[in-house]
Amino acid sequence: MKTIRRLLIVMSITIHCQSSFSQQIVTEYQQAISDSLQTGVGDKDYMPYIQSGYTLMLPSDNEVKGVLIFLEDSGYDQKNKSAKTLYEQANNSRFAVLSVSTELPFDFYLTSSSITSASELIKKAFTTHNLPNTNVFFLGPSLTGHRAMQYIKAMKQRSDLFYLNITGIVICDFTLDWTRKWNQHRRDIRIDKINLWEPRFINYMLEKHLGGSPKTNPDTYHEFSPYSFFDKENRNIKLYSEYPLRAYSKPDIEYRLNNQYRTLYENNLTDIVGFLAELRLAGNDRTDLIIFNPQDIKPQKFKQSTWDLIDKQELMEWILSQKQNE
Repeated sequence: MKTIRRLLIVMSITIHCQSSFSQQIVTEYQQAISDSLQTGVGDKDYMPYIQSGYTLMLPSDNEVKGVLIFLEDSGYDQKNKSAKTLYEQANNSRFAVLSVSTELPFDFYLTSSSITSASELIKKAFTTHNLPNTNVFFLGPSLTGHRAMQYIKAMKQRSDLFYLNITGIVICDFTLDWTRKWNQHRRDIRIDKINLWEPRFINYMLEKHLGGSPKTNPDTYHEFSPYSFFDKENRNIKLYSEYPLRAYSKPDIEYRLNNQYRTLYENNLTDIVGFLAELRLAGNDRTDLIIFNPQDIKPQKFKQSTWDLIDKQELMEWILSQKQNE
């Protein structure tokens, strides 16, 4: 039925160019289809589909030296929420910035079709705008970063995806261990001290697509997790061990304790440190960890996201330090 609806819908593509810091901004999105994604067991647990497509910032200098990729959501992330914070620095360094969205809201890349869709959009942007497939970096916080890890894994396991010559990865406060995350949400639901929409939504999606819970089907959770403390094989570490990797985290331990009743186990920093430890054991000595501690954050900036706290110029300098010679 979904395919039939697609054929009946007249797709609209909007291409918009504008000048900002002498950059060229190109947006190309398809009209969202009239369908909804089931997000829970309730009658009202549905979310409408969003626009699939991409936003591309091309530097004012026509010679592009590299590409920064953000796999963002065109709904929640407003098409390029995180990507645009690096426009100025990328422009000055002759890097293009590409933000890509599939049609699913809050897409976890739980299905091969989502990754295929992202691959097609990336390929279209690269071929249409003659982007160099060199000095390519994946970046992003939250689900944006999670999608990058899933794309890299799929790219190495499937021959049909657009292959990117990845130079480095920047991860920022997102879940790597989905066994831990499922258990965190089960505890959230049990103690009932916070808004439970997210715990219920994420666990519903995990159980639906991974064939149950970590207790009934642990291998699917290990396979889906770039890193899991509970995976004795650490099966996915080798997929990321060749890349330079910069990791950022803002633990907010006291805030989480006081406002969410969460323990150290229920913190993305747990995953990030474990992931870096396994990468280093696998021989990757090009990993960095930057933590924003409460005493280091100015009071007026404390409520900002981890991504917003990052010194974008220093991050761009790190990216340039990993840049491969042409």
